[in-house]
Amino acid sequence: MAAAASLAVPRASGAQDSWPPVFEAGRSQFTVVRPRAVMPQLKLQDLRGKDVAVAAKPGRITLVNFWATWCPACKLDLPMLASLAGSRPDRLDVVAICTDTKDLRKIRSFLGGLAVQNLACYVDTYDAAAEASRAMFSLVGMPITYLVGTGGRIEGYIAGAPDWLSPAGTRLLQFYREQG
Repeated sequence: MAAAASLAVPRASGAQDSWPPVFEAGRSQFTVVRPRAVMPQLKLQDLRGKDVAVAAKPGRITLVNFWATWCPACKLDLPMLASLAGSRPDRLDVVAICTDTKDLRKIRSFLGGLAVQNLACYVDTYDAAAEASRAMFSLVGMPITYLVGTGGRIEGYIAGAPDWLSPAGTRLLQFYREQG
């Protein structure tokens, strides 16, 4: 069952220190989820067809991005996430999971024209991400990125192609980095 969500809107002064800053993308904004579930380990395949287990690492923020080869916004979102991953490799993990196909050739072809060298892309070969999406990663749009905090719990999500390198994106990541 998908976790209940509430909008991440700053509260009155004094309470803002415990509430994440606003982060928007088009008509979407970062949405806090409660209760905060622990991110499960996901059995996926990398783009070479090798099985991998993906999990949040303690003390690091993990962005889990769900995308599809039919999605035009994903062509904007994936390079942005790759730039983010390349700019903060010591403090942040970015996991991009293709949701619409298990065809490695099709996925590699889609990614081939995009600047995604710094991005860890995976295929949901065993439906682990699909199962997790039914339980905790509600796919309310495409692309959608979930933020997993330093304690391994899912904090919230944003749909669309937000600018993670913007001042607002930086503030949001810093907020969750400091929550420890």
